[in-house]
Amino acid sequence: MNMIRVMIVDDLDYVIDGIKTSIENRHPDLCVVGAAMSGKEFFELLKTVEADIVLLDIIMPGGMDGIEVARRLKTERPELKILAFTAETSEKVITRMLEAGIDGFIGKLTAGTDEFAEAIRSIMQGDSYFGKDIARIMYHVYVAKKGTSEVTDEFTEQEKRIIELCREKLPGKLIADRLNISLKTVNNHKTNIFRKLGINSTPEMVQYATKMGII
Repeated sequence: MNMIRVMIVDDLDYVIDGIKTSIENRHPDLCVVGAAMSGKEFFELLKTVEADIVLLDIIMPGGMDGIEVARRLKTERPELKILAFTAETSEKVITRMLEAGIDGFIGKLTAGTDEFAEAIRSIMQGDSYFGKDIARIMYHVYVAKKGTSEVTDEFTEQEKRIIELCREKLPGKLIADRLNISLKTVNNHKTNIFRKLGINSTPEMVQYATKMGII
């Protein structure tokens, strides 16, 4: 079993303790290797601790919020996956975090639950992951921009091809190689598909697209 090394960034110690306890007691494939209570503390910790994914709160004190942390990470440590979580699930915050290049986003009430672990594993397998509440907001934003509720048939040929390859259970890296694009581009396409469908995971995407005759 490959251990997934997790780092937590949140300004509330009880949230950190709750996530850490849940991981240690219920998910043996996950290991918390460090925790920080501010962006500044987190980047100092990164100098000495190796991690695979960071669980990143959005609203933090100290002059560096989660959005700034995510942007800096994608420049300095692009290999480090980011799962954002927050109690602030406004359209503005979600849009800004997506623009920052995060790999997943779930509501803070999910912290310490099995969905949290599911999101971590999904991201580490090369997928994007969005909590159901986040996915609904993403969908509403997309509908509002399009000015219609009938949006599920508006897919590019590239998006349809990615859905087909996901149905074949190909990991993101192989999909990228097959289409001669980067893994980041694959994930960006999948995020767009999730937003259009108002869903949060690859299996849901494939199931819905097949049912609706999109592929």
